[in-house]
Amino acid sequence: MSHFRFAVALAVVALFAGSAVVSAAPKEPKDAKCPVSGKACNPAKSADFAGGKVYFCCDNCAGAFKGESAKFASKAHQQLVSTGQLKQKACPLSGGAIKPETKVAIGDAEVAFCCNNCKGKVEKASDEEKLKLVFGDISKSFEPAKK
Repeated sequence: MSHFRFAVALAVVALFAGSAVVSAAPKEPKDAKCPVSGKACNPAKSADFAGGKVYFCCDNCAGAFKGESAKFASKAHQQLVSTGQLKQKACPLSGGAIKPETKVAIGDAEVAFCCNNCKGKVEKASDEEKLKLVFGDISKSFEPAKK
């Protein structure tokens, strides 16, 4: 193997090795954002939801969530992903196999897509639309993380 091919092969290995480390570490509950207010969470204020625990900043937000959880579901799902309680299993738009090179940050959570078309659709959306597109219906794309 020529020195040039060897150097290229090493560069490719380094590139892919680095991309495997791109995943953000799960946030601690205290570092997550309240799905109601957007403030920092108090780990003592939580509710069971979608196979995990959603954290809130105060009792008022916990009460608002319990009263209208559907209204805050997208942000709650996002928090569950960012805290490592839900893991991605498929593209949130198509349900297809995900490709690591399509990974983007949606708020505090990293999400991958099946193709650049799905990724582009989400990237073009407003912040509120991104939440609904990616975290609105999580049934085909996320599942509880194994403990």
